[in-house]
Amino acid sequence: MHIPSVSNTANLQNILSFDEALSKAQEPQKEYDYSKWLYVPCEYSEYRYILGTRGQKPLICIGINPSTAAPDNLDNTLKSVQRIASCNGFDSFVMFNLYPQRATNPDDMEKNCNTYLHKENLAAFEYILSSHVSSVPAVWAAWGAIIEKRQYLFECARDMVNVGKRYGAAWYTAGKRSKSGHPHHPLYLPKDSVLDLFDVESYIDNCIGITV
Repeated sequence: MHIPSVSNTANLQNILSFDEALSKAQEPQKEYDYSKWLYVPCEYSEYRYILGTRGQKPLICIGINPSTAAPDNLDNTLKSVQRIASCNGFDSFVMFNLYPQRATNPDDMEKNCNTYLHKENLAAFEYILSSHVSSVPAVWAAWGAIIEKRQYLFECARDMVNVGKRYGAAWYTAGKRSKSGHPHHPLYLPKDSVLDLFDVESYIDNCIGITV
């Protein structure tokens, strides 16, 4: 279980930029095989930009916010993501989140968006998209109705969609969407769930005005 240690993880001097965190993550690690895992930052902290396996054809999954998962210690949500990625023909997975603050309970997330943290999260997303320009990036929207917990999460989603457009990303969902059109969360999905194309831009346009 992870409860943020302070109500505002936005203490900027404690947050590494994505480039700084990536540089450290590209070095050999004592705790895990860095040739297999991409984990940014490479140590457990109050935030996480990326957790995934390295490969040539990754499924990029976007949830709400990270919980406790780490290399070789995936939580049930990440185990489901890994299984579904494999079932759909991907050789790896990369887990992102709309907001990178760790919190097991989304109710513990910051009330207001830390713009610096969000900006660095977008830099991480762009890094992965730009690393696979030889094929169309496959992005799985998997944040569930939890997106309604914070109004700023819709804005975070829209910003990620805009970054994806620059790289021609194809968006997908898995499982039944909610009545409001929110994509299904990965937890409890069958391991053989098939990805369906998702008109994410229309979704954002329809949902951006939802109040919480």
